[in-house]
Amino acid sequence: MGIKASATCVMNFDAATGYLIGPENEGLECMFTFMNTARIGTAIQGVGPAELSYQWALAYAKERRSMRALSGKKDPEQVADSLIHHADVRRMLLTQKAFAEGGRAMLYYAAKLADHMVEAYAEGDEKKAEKYDDKLGFLTPVLKGFLTELGNEAANLGVQVFGGHGYIREHGMEQIVRDTRIATLYEGTTGIQALDLLGRKVLLMTQGGAVREFTLKIANFARKHLTTKPLRPMAIELLKLTAQWNLLTVRVMLAARKDRDVVSAAAHDFLMYSGYISMAYMWLRQAAVAQDKLAHGGDESEAFYQTKQATAEFYYERLLPRAQAHATSMLSPTRHLMQVEPDNMAFTG
Repeated sequence: MGIKASATCVMNFDAATGYLIGPENEGLECMFTFMNTARIGTAIQGVGPAELSYQWALAYAKERRSMRALSGKKDPEQVADSLIHHADVRRMLLTQKAFAEGGRAMLYYAAKLADHMVEAYAEGDEKKAEKYDDKLGFLTPVLKGFLTELGNEAANLGVQVFGGHGYIREHGMEQIVRDTRIATLYEGTTGIQALDLLGRKVLLMTQGGAVREFTLKIANFARKHLTTKPLRPMAIELLKLTAQWNLLTVRVMLAARKDRDVVSAAAHDFLMYSGYISMAYMWLRQAAVAQDKLAHGGDESEAFYQTKQATAEFYYERLLPRAQAHATSMLSPTRHLMQVEPDNMAFTG
């Protein structure tokens, strides 16, 4: 599909000498050291194309004209209004924007955790370093799985804004889709990330503790902004979701004790749900900064901060509700997945 310029080869190591670079019988554990780094790098491959697709789609939507806006003529001197005046096109563009900027904030947050971990190791405080490593380890599958899925969606939305023009090579939009699709596969598919998150990081390693710790941090931040009028609706919603996240974790944990397939069946929805809540946290943080800047006034970047606030509200109103669909789906009994015999799945009609 994509990466057509990628050179590949087969390397043979016949009669070569191998050297042990880690403790004996701990190779898998050592492997995850660089694997997790690569997974965060792959998450960037979700955010980058989302941003690029958005920029090109935005420029095209301002230039391309089609029909009149339903609310009345926006460019009366022209034969038709620009695409950007149509609400459905705005929906696609703002979705791309919210994913790109929200995803970038999630990556910056992860980078800060990594910095703290490195600082702790430099200070010789291994216990503190391990604490930050655990925090980063919990978020890594969310970053990789969630952000690459959203990057793929954003890339496809860019093609949709272009219409038929987006499907041909001339504008470059189809290449973004082809090149982005593989990011959901690199360093473990989305399903593998989901199993790592729910099966290992949440249930096996921490018995839900990782979720409790992260949601407590989110809830404490949200409470600080309950009295800020523009932020209050978002803060209330985020508080509700942190409580729900913990409840869902417990319910999946209890269900898995009776049916081991529950973990695999719920994993994808759990990862996507976790991603939407995590991004909601980042958008509230950005909105809080924007409100603080706007409150003081006199900043030449006022339009920038107003747009941040508006995009945060769009995310909460239009995109965050998706989390509830994932919440419902992850609690669905596994019998709906397992009741059809493998040999019977070929029957169509």
